Amino acid sequence: MSKVGLRSRLFLSHLLVMMVGVISLVIIGKISSPRIFILHLQQLEGDGYELRYARTQLIQGFEIAWSRSTFWSVLAGATAAGALSYWVSRRIVQPLNQMEEVTQKFARGRLNERVPSLEIPELNQLGTSFNQMASSLEGVEVRRRELVSDLTHELRTPLTVVRGYLEELADGTIEPSPEIYQQLARETKRLERLVNDLQELSKAEAGYLPINLKPVNLRPLLELLVQKFADQLLEDGPILRLQCPAQLPLVLADIDRVEQILVNLLGNAVRYTTQGTITLRVWTEPSKFWIAVIDTGQGISPEDLPHVFERFWRADRSRSRYSGGTGIGLAISRRLVELQRGRIEVESQVGQGSIFRFFLPLAS
Repeated sequence: MSKVGLRSRLFLSHLLVMMVGVISLVIIGKISSPRIFILHLQQLEGDGYELRYARTQLIQGFEIAWSRSTFWSVLAGATAAGALSYWVSRRIVQPLNQMEEVTQKFARGRLNERVPSLEIPELNQLGTSFNQMASSLEGVEVRRRELVSDLTHELRTPLTVVRGYLEELADGTIEPSPEIYQQLARETKRLERLVNDLQELSKAEAGYLPINLKPVNLRPLLELLVQKFADQLLEDGPILRLQCPAQLPLVLADIDRVEQILVNLLGNAVRYTTQGTITLRVWTEPSKFWIAVIDTGQGISPEDLPHVFERFWRADRSRSRYSGGTGIGLAISRRLVELQRGRIEVESQVGQGSIFRFFLPLAS
């Protein structure tokens, strides 16, 4: 036995309500109307009217008139109510059918399908919620495809290099040398970094990365990092400096994760700044502890700026690939900042440099 559709159920429910109303009207009218009419006749007789000889005919005429008027009233009302019920049920079911068609297309992979605007507010709100969900899923699918594409691209280069050297060594085309082994080691380390970064990002985005928040003084860490990166700079390279108050308030943070964030930011600044300055600046605002890495490097173009914290994004792909970056560091940094209840921002101008800044909550 097939299930009754929503339109039929709505239509039948409206008719059932109408029938209950009509039956109630007929029964109550059939019982009470003659009695009320008789009482009215008795009142007229009390006022001096002679109705005793015509009472029977009057009552019969009233009953006939009432029955006929009730019949035609019920017929007209039932027809109008039936037509109205059909129209209302169709008006409700039609947008639901449209939504069903859209969801079926969406399930078949047409992720750009959207529910049109609907006249019924409740259904329109449902359609809006579906469209928001569809947009979110479409974005997830786009990012998934981009991730697979980028990951394939990142893995292909070192694997191609390793395979090429190994094939040439096996064929005797080239002689083994320390330089070749060093190149193979660099490529395998690059693969290892990529896998580790992907694992770190996956844990961070899934919320599985352990974060140990506690009140800490970040000044020793800042001084250590400045000294560490200053030792890596060439004599004719940029100057690395620290702008930090002598006394810093305690910050509610995981000091190991803060170090990881700053290593990523300072590493990028060193990589893309050939001259000028790199400044690690610290300041405080009410309930916020700000840290900024300011460089005078090549900067980021306006069209690339919204994608800075995306996976595998690089401002200069060819250069950064051979300088050791995996393109995941900034994505990891953003998530680490968010897990510590902060927010990271970026400003940049091509040829003038970039400012990466983030805040962490002050310890109460």
